[in-house]
Amino acid sequence: MRVLMFGWEFPPHIAGGLGTACQGLTTALAKQGVEVLFVMPSASGDEDQSSVRIINASDVPAFNSVKEIDFFLEKVNFLKVDSTLIPYVAPEEYSRMMEGDDILHQRELWWGELGKKYSFSGKYGPNLMEEVARYAMVAGTIAAQYSFEVIHAHDWLTYMAGIVAKRVSGKPLVVHVHATEFDRSGENVNSQVFEMEQRGMQEADKVMAVSHLTRNIVIQRYGIHPDKVTTVHNGVDFTGQDAVSVERGVSDKIVTFLGRITYQKGPEYFIEAAAKVLKRYPNLRFVMAGSGDMFHRSIRRVAKLGIADRFHFTGFLRGSDVQKMFAYSDVYVMPSVSEPFGISPLEAMRSNVPAIISKQSGVAEVLRHAIKVDFWDVNAMADAMYGLLQYPALSQMAVRCGAEEVNNLKWDHAAALVAQLYRETMQQKKVEV
Repeated sequence: MRVLMFGWEFPPHIAGGLGTACQGLTTALAKQGVEVLFVMPSASGDEDQSSVRIINASDVPAFNSVKEIDFFLEKVNFLKVDSTLIPYVAPEEYSRMMEGDDILHQRELWWGELGKKYSFSGKYGPNLMEEVARYAMVAGTIAAQYSFEVIHAHDWLTYMAGIVAKRVSGKPLVVHVHATEFDRSGENVNSQVFEMEQRGMQEADKVMAVSHLTRNIVIQRYGIHPDKVTTVHNGVDFTGQDAVSVERGVSDKIVTFLGRITYQKGPEYFIEAAAKVLKRYPNLRFVMAGSGDMFHRSIRRVAKLGIADRFHFTGFLRGSDVQKMFAYSDVYVMPSVSEPFGISPLEAMRSNVPAIISKQSGVAEVLRHAIKVDFWDVNAMADAMYGLLQYPALSQMAVRCGAEEVNNLKWDHAAALVAQLYRETMQQKKVEV
C-alpha cells in the first residue's frame, strides 16, 4: 500500500511535536508494509528517509502545461488564493476575475503560475496563508504525477492540499487532527483557520483524532458525524535517545515546564502554583523552557510575585538540550488548558522524572502513573509538586512505574490502527463507487 502524506514539518527541523509524531508514525507504518510519500513545503535534504520518501514541494512546479491548468480548474473550484500570488493583476481586476464561474478569466490568472516553483519557507510566519494556498496548488501536480491508494493530511495547514489531491486523483482522504483552533485559541478562534479545519474534516473520508478529548471537539464543535471520527493515540519512539548525565551547579531541586509559552499550554497556572510551593519549600528552582507569545507576560508575572530569583527562562530548547533539561529536573509539569495529546510528559517519565499533567490532555487518557490535576486548580497543582518533592517514596514509585508504562506506548500499535483505517477507507470508497 502506498500513501501520499502531507505534513508541514519533519525532523530534524521541527517547531513542536507535530514533526516528531509524523516521523514516529511513518517509521512504524513502514513495518506494516505501508510505503509513504511524505510531501513537505521545504525539505533540507538531511531528513531521515530510511522509512519514508520525502518530496520537497519547493522543487515541484505548480503547473507544467495549460492542459494541467484546465484539469485543475475542472476539479478544484474552491481554492481562492491571495492577490499577492498574481502581482501583475490589480486587486480590483483580481476580484472581478474571481467572481462567479468565469473559467476564462480564472485561466488567465493561473497562466501566470505555469512552470513556476515556489520557495516555501515551511515556517509559521506572516505569509503562512499564502504558503498554504500555494502548497495546495502544488499538491494537485504531485497527486497527478504519483500513484497511491490513500491520502493522509496532518493538521489544518495541509487540509487544503489533501482536498486538492483527492479531487485530482479520486483517492480517499484521511485527515489527522493533532490539534484544533479551540485548543490553540480557546474561544477566540481564528475564523479562517476554523473554516479550513472544518472543510478538511467535512471533505475527508475519515477523520483521525489523537485522543478522545480531540474526537469530542471534532464532533461537537465542527459538526462531524461520530461514525466518521476515530481515535488513534500517539505513540513514542525513544530509539537512539540514550540516558544523559549532567552535573548540577546547584543543590536546589528543580521543577520544569517545557513547551510553548502560550495560552494553550497554561504557563500562568504553572507560575501561580510555583509561588504557592515556594512558601513551603524555599530551596527550589523553577524552569520555563520554551518560547511563545506569553513569554514576556510570564516574566512580568514572576517579577510581580517576587519569585524571579527562583525562576529561570531558557528560551526554546531542541534535541539534546531537551534531554539535558529533563536530566536536571526533579519534577515535570504540563498544565495545559487543552492538550490534544502531549508527548513531553512521556519524554520526562522516560527520563525518570515524575510528571504532573493536566486532566484536560489526551495523554491523560493513556497514563496511569502520572499525577493528574485540573489545569485551573493551582492549589492541587502546588500540592502535587510539594508531595513529589517532599516524599521520596511517592517520587520513586512514580519514576519506577512511569518509566515502565511509557516504554510500552509504542508507535507500532498506533501504526497498526492507522493501516487498518486506510484499508477500511479504501474499501468504503470502492463500495461508494
